[in-house]
Amino acid sequence: MPSDAGPTTLLIDGGVPAETDLRRVWNECVGAGRANEALRADWQAHFREAVDVLGARFVRFHGVFHDDMFVYRVSDGGGFGPPEPLPEPVYTFAYVDTVFDAVLATGARPFVELGFMPSALATQTGTVFWWTAHGSPPKDMWRWVELVTTTVQHWIERYGIDEVREWRFEVWNEPNLVPHFWTGTRTQYFELYEATARAIKDLDAGLKVGGPSTSVFVPDARYAGETQDRSAEVATAEAADPDALDWQPVWIHEFVDWCATRDVPVDFLSTHLYPTDYAFDAGGQGRPIQRHVDATRDDLVVMRAIIDASPFPDAELHISEWSSSPSSRDRMHDTLFAATYIVRAYLRGAALADSISYWTFTDVFEEGGAGIGPFHGGFGLVNQQGIHKPTFHAMAMLARLGDRLLVSTPHGVITRSSRDGALAAVFLNYPDDMGTRAIGSQITYTATRPLRDMGPSRTVRHTVEGLAPGTRFTLEVLDWDHGNVAEAWHRLGEPLNLTPQQTDRLRDVADALHRETLVVPATGVLEIVLDLAPWAVASLVQQA
Repeated sequence: MPSDAGPTTLLIDGGVPAETDLRRVWNECVGAGRANEALRADWQAHFREAVDVLGARFVRFHGVFHDDMFVYRVSDGGGFGPPEPLPEPVYTFAYVDTVFDAVLATGARPFVELGFMPSALATQTGTVFWWTAHGSPPKDMWRWVELVTTTVQHWIERYGIDEVREWRFEVWNEPNLVPHFWTGTRTQYFELYEATARAIKDLDAGLKVGGPSTSVFVPDARYAGETQDRSAEVATAEAADPDALDWQPVWIHEFVDWCATRDVPVDFLSTHLYPTDYAFDAGGQGRPIQRHVDATRDDLVVMRAIIDASPFPDAELHISEWSSSPSSRDRMHDTLFAATYIVRAYLRGAALADSISYWTFTDVFEEGGAGIGPFHGGFGLVNQQGIHKPTFHAMAMLARLGDRLLVSTPHGVITRSSRDGALAAVFLNYPDDMGTRAIGSQITYTATRPLRDMGPSRTVRHTVEGLAPGTRFTLEVLDWDHGNVAEAWHRLGEPLNLTPQQTDRLRDVADALHRETLVVPATGVLEIVLDLAPWAVASLVQQA
């Protein structure tokens, strides 16, 4: 549609569409493992593609202050003898500059997670991950504030205050998960947040800071006190129907109250919404729980209501980690089923948040060490070789949507761009046979495959009138037979170490979606009739 033709020239399904804003929460921010991984050429190549193809605008990762980034130095580390102690900490930013320069060079920005603790400042060390992050309060809060202040001031001097005002500064990661990500109490985290937020605002009132970056929603009182109470999880672990429980965010009410009472700045609230839980029963055994398919939307509704009723009603809401599960060895992440699930979840939650950051954009990710094999259930939208998973194509389809919503149904949306008027749509078939079930988690790829037998197929029909004759649309379909790279790898025998020929073959399969061109006839009416197999996702985009 030409840009000078307003939306009223269109009729969709016999009527003038009621046009509303569409928040593009899926590509506002993406996640990655840790800062040091961003020094790798493959990480940087995968991220540039995430920006160029998926439209990623921010990236968040752990460990900007971890020892392997060498920011906080208390010894020179040189020579052949013991490192010489330094009289005062020295701050060096060569590694951090390399990472941030690379991110900014793509046109994206950092969503800065401030953590973890340098070992020289940590009260406890090596608390989590293969790379031994130090998830502890600082030995000296003044030194922590100095570290934050010096670092942010360095960024302001390097990139300019106008640029850094566009960033987000998130204090820590999942401090409720004791003793892994945080060895202190809830109050100690709030004190860390307060000191950090005040330090950032002292540098410039326009800088944006928030938290508490907690994980995840729970339906019990395990996080009601200063530290986790595992005995409170028993009722959840033994519940016959976990979806009937009252799932609530962790530390959000308490965080809001703390900041309001003490006049601590909060520009955004952040939390993580994995639709899962792992609760311990009376015998001390853990039970994995997968909540229903629309749990993410339910949780977003709760978060939005909390913000609206809070002393910070203008605070942004950033879901700074989200995926179908929080396991980096969940084989479901590699599948077609995950692609359909995330499209459904994003479309249903788009109006409720400022960003929902997919965790993660790449399998270059080493929390538990490097993954075993090319498709090991990693979080990434691409695997370590950069091969596109079905979830990558799903995110690319979402990225092509316009910013104005014309039609929304349980099975897809039709949009237009306010910039040039171009139409774009995404449709999906999350099978009716699934009922309200989510896709779940699996530790082997073979165990995911029974979902392919779900059904039925679905016919999507829409009539769009008022288009210029000859307008061309590209139709792209992801389904079991097109773009299903994990299935192709399975048929190869699931080799752990790919040959160059196998890599090239799988890359071709991954990108071999069904594609065709639709042309608007002389009537100016486009009849959209799509027969979508179970789990199919389709994109329809007006060509320039």
